[in-house]
Amino acid sequence: MHIRYRVELDASERQQLAAMVAGGTHAVRRVKRAQILLAADRGMSDAEMAATLRVGTSTVYRTKQRFVEQGLERALSEEPRPGGQRKLAAAEEALLIATACSHPPSGRARWTLALLASALVRLTAHQTISRATIGRRLAANDLKPWQEKMWCVPQIDASYVACMEDVLELYTTRPRPGTATVCVDETPQQLIGEVRTALPPAPGQPARRDYEYRRNGTANIFVALDAHAPRRYTKVTPRRTAVDFAEWLRDLVDVHYAGTARIRLVLDNLSTHTPAALYQAFPPAEARRVLRRLEWHYVPKHASWLNMVEIEIGVLSAQCLDRRIPDMSTLDREVDAWTRARNAAGACVRWMFGIEQARVKLGHAYPAVAGREAAA
Repeated sequence: MHIRYRVELDASERQQLAAMVAGGTHAVRRVKRAQILLAADRGMSDAEMAATLRVGTSTVYRTKQRFVEQGLERALSEEPRPGGQRKLAAAEEALLIATACSHPPSGRARWTLALLASALVRLTAHQTISRATIGRRLAANDLKPWQEKMWCVPQIDASYVACMEDVLELYTTRPRPGTATVCVDETPQQLIGEVRTALPPAPGQPARRDYEYRRNGTANIFVALDAHAPRRYTKVTPRRTAVDFAEWLRDLVDVHYAGTARIRLVLDNLSTHTPAALYQAFPPAEARRVLRRLEWHYVPKHASWLNMVEIEIGVLSAQCLDRRIPDMSTLDREVDAWTRARNAAGACVRWMFGIEQARVKLGHAYPAVAGREAAA
């Protein structure tokens, strides 16, 4: 078959296009044309590319033509065809953006392309507007109203910075002999039983279980992670009261870190995470004995992401807890098996975020200080 425009990429072009397709913040149009060029370089026909990449054969043809006649960059940055008019005027596009940034209609959690198209038809003289048109205008303005991000750092003040840099220094400084940095937290766990016996998988047949289940209450899992050594400890309890927390701390002091003179705890700001919990659980002399071995360091409020043990709890949830566990004894046995296996494997968390990185990445949000030498 005669091919009028043959795409033959050199090694550098192929590498550039592969990196663009693999990820990044490139425009959708550029990524689509990069996919076309890579497919054409592999010898795929125009019809196959159009079907696989879900584009028109005319788009495939024009992309190959522009590559052969004008080069790679011109092929990637194809402009609208001459004479083509935008379906939305500037005022209508501004109305679309304002609508997309407003609250969605009653009964809907977020805007969709179909909802925005319907809303714009009501607000303008257009009889119909396609979802593709809405999508292109939103993409051109880098707006995705159906997505939502949650704040990790809602507000940074002097208190936030002080706690953050204190914890980061613990993570990035090797502890002195006789000391250890231990991140502590807990996670709740639903106890869920089967109402019918589940069927195991078989060749050609996945495992099957009844949609219905029986709720058998809740449990709590305390997790402690050493910030500088490949070890973690867990404890399953029926509750997470201050007394339970105090008994967990005594386990750390007397069992898991019996030979460590000073344990630097990293904790979040939960109401039970205080030295007072020890006095609620033990006589004053015993509480004081345990407390002498502990040093308390709190992450900033609303900054649990700074507690390294949150990463470990995420691994525990994905590897062990993501299933139906019916009772406390089973939960205890399974969590203990996971803990032993992970310690035996030498797994650890590599924390890459230090004080200097924080000052660069969050420097714009650091509190301003009058008379600071750098500003002088």
